[in-house]
Amino acid sequence: MTIAFSPNWQHAVVTGGAGFVGSHLCTELLASGVDVTCVDDLSTGRLGNIAALLDRPGFTVLRADVTEGIPVERPPDLVLHLASPASPADYLRLPLHTMDTGSLGTRHALELAHASGARFLLASTSEVYGDPQQNPQNERYWGHVNPVGPRSVYDEAKRFGEALTTAHADTKGTDTAIVRLFNTYGPRMRGHDGRAVPTFVRQALAGEPLTVTGDGRQTRSLCYVDDTVRGVLAAATQGMRGPVNIGNPGEITMLDLARLVIDLTGSDSEIRFVERPTDDPASRCPDITLAHDKLGWEPRVTPVEGLRRTIAWFRAETGSTAAPPPR
Repeated sequence: MTIAFSPNWQHAVVTGGAGFVGSHLCTELLASGVDVTCVDDLSTGRLGNIAALLDRPGFTVLRADVTEGIPVERPPDLVLHLASPASPADYLRLPLHTMDTGSLGTRHALELAHASGARFLLASTSEVYGDPQQNPQNERYWGHVNPVGPRSVYDEAKRFGEALTTAHADTKGTDTAIVRLFNTYGPRMRGHDGRAVPTFVRQALAGEPLTVTGDGRQTRSLCYVDDTVRGVLAAATQGMRGPVNIGNPGEITMLDLARLVIDLTGSDSEIRFVERPTDDPASRCPDITLAHDKLGWEPRVTPVEGLRRTIAWFRAETGSTAAPPPR
């Protein structure tokens, strides 16, 4: 998937670089000849995600909490700010840290980019749209967010991060971009992080019931991580500020996703309906017209192919002996 970058980047700082998406970005940047400093406090990221990179020339790991500063020694020309708990299990466990990362951490990342004359990209989220009353969601939609609900620590941290990024660009002239990532999935996700794809895959491979919340009719749009990485780097490469949606416009209900995972794993698991979380969005679907027209980007990996790759990775990680379905 190596991408040819038009800017002559020499050194990138990736905050949250040991996380799920961050580790894939570190891998792709290194493969494209860019030196990378991965900054992570490992509160939710894992060294295992970047184990294959540790001995690579040009790769540096800095264990640091971005809320306290980003003490890199070498000025970057690209800062990708992904640091933040991102799954419900994590941000509900770390509510204050999530908000500090979205505020103080974003401020420190912006200051590093500004001082270095670097391009800055904020990885925001579709959660800024809340439980949307518009479907699909385009970047002009302001959202429908509960500011005091259980999900608000993540939603509002990202919304504040977007406002701070915009103010920094307007006030100081910092070269910034904002991408809103929609439901990314793929290898290196944690089976217990609370998101639908890893939860369903883990349960199916273990022969456990797949726990579908509510009646399962709520929808999500699933974007395979390779496509997300291409979108992030396309936005970083182009001069546009955004925000810009990066996601797959194809919707799937949670019930249909559970059935598809059971089929692709060859599992005999049943489906069990459980209580739906508070403020769980009824729909999530990006309008990617802007990404298509301005970045030349659209997802390439189908949900079936992406899920097959994800399931194969989980099998290898867990040592599952469950037989894959016949092709």
